[in-house]
Amino acid sequence: MAKPLRWQFQQVAGPFGLTEGPAWDGEALLFSNLPNSRILRYRPETQETETWRQGTRMANGLMLDRHGRIHACEAAGRCIACYHPDGSRTVIAGAFQGRRLNSPNDLAIDLKGRIWFSDPDYSSHWAEAIGPPELEHKSIYRLDPQTDGSWSIRRMTHDTARPNGLLVTPDLRTLYVAESDFRGDRQLRAYPILEDGDLGPCEVLYDFAPHRGIDGMCLDGEGNLVAAAGWEKSGPGGMIYVFDPGGRVLERHPTPCQRPTNCSWGGHDLRTLYLTSVCGRLYRIETGRKGWLLYP
Repeated sequence: MAKPLRWQFQQVAGPFGLTEGPAWDGEALLFSNLPNSRILRYRPETQETETWRQGTRMANGLMLDRHGRIHACEAAGRCIACYHPDGSRTVIAGAFQGRRLNSPNDLAIDLKGRIWFSDPDYSSHWAEAIGPPELEHKSIYRLDPQTDGSWSIRRMTHDTARPNGLLVTPDLRTLYVAESDFRGDRQLRAYPILEDGDLGPCEVLYDFAPHRGIDGMCLDGEGNLVAAAGWEKSGPGGMIYVFDPGGRVLERHPTPCQRPTNCSWGGHDLRTLYLTSVCGRLYRIETGRKGWLLYP
């Protein structure tokens, strides 16, 4: 087997302050700039970055649905919001069992149109912006669309302490979760999605402890996971890992940023990987792999 080529990271935008939530819209890359509560849009054809939306209440994870609408995890808004093409905003979910969500972080939309999202608690990082938590747990939830246009919310995990990035496989059989508790587990987990819609017990595919684990991740066209992980405090540093579906490490690629946050595919052929970072820069890498995105 040939040794994979070393990835060449190119900085294409920034620094802006913490960047996150990359999402390809078919022509350009949208990404979150949390400290400034805005979403930026990078156009590779012109190499220009513009403000796409302001006042996003510290939006983090972003994803398009089949209608081209952007769904966002608003950390300070403590909700999942939908940004419509006309500029309007709809809150899809902001509470569970009568209590406000903690600080939604990342999300995944599956082929049934259901929205899965992680809800850790980052109030210790941004106490003034987010406020104290009302829930006693940090969980993965699923929002199911109803025939009347509303959404039902369902708690899916009871064993997570700080869930972060998540993915649903195209066959709807597996939920991947990055468990990123700074004081506990730092694992890549796989939960089987059962026939009744519940989750089975998780399998730990990779354990990063005591180092920083995965923040965000995406899938390539072969079902492998491409994940942003690591930091400067311990371990090998900032890194992009490529895992096979069983958690075997296929590749490791050191990043130019000390703490990469998330990654997503882009370009007309989905062979370009974009990377966001705590340092606030946006990077582009030609990987030789073909990515997979549900939409567009």
